[in-house]
Amino acid sequence: MPALFVSFMRTAVPFIAGWLLTLAVRAGVEIDSATVTGFVTVTLGVAYYLAFRLLEWLGERSRGTALQTFAGVLLGWARPPSYPKVPVLEPVARGAYLDPGDGVR
Repeated sequence: MPALFVSFMRTAVPFIAGWLLTLAVRAGVEIDSATVTGFVTVTLGVAYYLAFRLLEWLGERSRGTALQTFAGVLLGWARPPSYPKVPVLEPVARGAYLDPGDGVR
Protein backbone atom coordinates (compact mmCIF):
# COMPACT_ATOMS: atom_id res chain seq x y z
CA MET A 1 0.00 0.00 0.00
CA PRO A 2 2.84 2.51 0.62
CA ALA A 3 3.90 2.12 -3.04
CA LEU A 4 0.44 3.28 -4.11
CA PHE A 5 0.82 6.49 -2.10
CA VAL A 6 4.30 7.07 -3.52
CA SER A 7 3.13 6.55 -7.11
CA PHE A 8 0.15 8.87 -6.48
CA MET A 9 2.41 11.59 -5.10
CA ARG A 10 4.81 11.23 -8.01
CA THR A 11 1.89 11.68 -10.41
CA ALA A 12 0.04 14.45 -8.58
CA VAL A 13 3.01 16.73 -7.82
CA PRO A 14 4.00 17.25 -11.49
CA PHE A 15 0.42 18.15 -12.39
CA ILE A 16 0.22 20.58 -9.49
CA ALA A 17 3.53 22.02 -10.65
CA GLY A 18 2.12 22.30 -14.19
CA TRP A 19 -0.91 24.13 -12.82
CA LEU A 20 1.32 26.52 -10.84
CA LEU A 21 3.50 27.11 -13.90
CA THR A 22 0.35 27.81 -15.91
CA LEU A 23 -0.71 30.39 -13.32
CA ALA A 24 2.72 31.97 -13.61
CA VAL A 25 2.41 32.11 -17.41
CA ARG A 26 -1.10 33.56 -17.15
CA ALA A 27 0.21 36.32 -14.89
CA GLY A 28 2.06 37.74 -17.88
CA VAL A 29 -0.02 36.45 -20.81
CA GLU A 30 -3.78 36.54 -21.11
CA ILE A 31 -5.28 33.22 -22.25
CA ASP A 32 -9.01 33.35 -22.94
CA SER A 33 -9.70 29.78 -24.00
CA ALA A 34 -10.22 27.11 -21.34
CA THR A 35 -9.07 24.48 -23.83
CA VAL A 36 -5.78 26.27 -24.42
CA THR A 37 -5.33 26.72 -20.67
CA GLY A 38 -5.95 23.00 -20.10
CA PHE A 39 -3.52 22.07 -22.87
CA VAL A 40 -0.85 24.37 -21.47
CA THR A 41 -1.39 22.91 -17.97
CA VAL A 42 -1.03 19.32 -19.13
CA THR A 43 1.93 20.15 -21.38
CA LEU A 44 3.77 21.92 -18.57
CA GLY A 45 2.95 19.07 -16.15
CA VAL A 46 4.28 16.46 -18.56
CA ALA A 47 7.40 18.53 -19.31
CA TYR A 48 8.00 19.02 -15.57
CA TYR A 49 7.66 15.28 -14.90
CA LEU A 50 9.87 14.33 -17.83
CA ALA A 51 12.62 16.79 -16.87
CA PHE A 52 12.83 15.71 -13.23
CA ARG A 53 12.34 12.01 -13.97
CA LEU A 54 15.22 12.24 -16.45
CA LEU A 55 17.38 13.95 -13.80
CA GLU A 56 16.41 11.22 -11.32
CA TRP A 57 17.32 8.53 -13.86
CA LEU A 58 20.68 10.21 -14.54
CA GLY A 59 21.27 10.33 -10.77
CA GLU A 60 20.56 6.58 -10.53
CA ARG A 61 22.95 5.80 -13.38
CA SER A 62 25.78 7.98 -12.09
CA ARG A 63 25.30 6.77 -8.53
CA GLY A 64 24.73 10.39 -7.54
CA THR A 65 22.23 10.07 -4.76
CA ALA A 66 22.07 13.86 -4.26
CA LEU A 67 20.83 14.43 -7.83
CA GLN A 68 18.46 11.48 -7.56
CA THR A 69 17.07 12.70 -4.24
CA PHE A 70 16.76 16.31 -5.45
CA ALA A 71 14.83 15.27 -8.57
CA GLY A 72 12.73 12.80 -6.59
CA VAL A 73 11.72 15.43 -4.03
CA LEU A 74 10.61 17.72 -6.85
CA LEU A 75 8.50 14.84 -8.16
CA GLY A 76 6.77 14.52 -4.80
CA TRP A 77 8.75 11.69 -3.22
CA ALA A 78 12.50 11.20 -2.81
CA ARG A 79 12.56 7.66 -4.24
CA PRO A 80 10.68 5.92 -7.06
CA PRO A 81 7.99 3.51 -5.84
CA SER A 82 8.98 -0.13 -5.48
CA TYR A 83 6.45 -2.80 -6.23
CA PRO A 84 6.48 -6.32 -4.76
CA LYS A 85 7.51 -9.16 -7.04
CA VAL A 86 4.56 -11.25 -8.15
CA PRO A 87 5.25 -14.95 -8.69
CA VAL A 88 4.65 -16.18 -12.22
CA LEU A 89 2.46 -19.28 -12.47
CA GLU A 90 3.35 -22.04 -14.89
CA PRO A 91 0.80 -22.67 -17.64
CA VAL A 92 -1.37 -25.77 -17.36
CA ALA A 93 -0.74 -28.39 -20.03
CA ARG A 94 -3.44 -28.62 -22.67
CA GLY A 95 -5.91 -31.38 -21.98
CA ALA A 96 -4.81 -31.78 -18.37
CA TYR A 97 -7.50 -31.65 -15.77
CA LEU A 98 -7.83 -32.46 -12.12
CA ASP A 99 -10.02 -35.45 -11.30
CA PRO A 100 -10.69 -35.82 -7.58
CA GLY A 101 -10.65 -39.61 -7.94
CA ASP A 102 -7.31 -40.26 -9.58
CA GLY A 103 -5.29 -37.03 -9.86
CA VAL A 104 -4.05 -35.22 -12.96
CA ARG A 105 -4.66 -36.60 -16.48
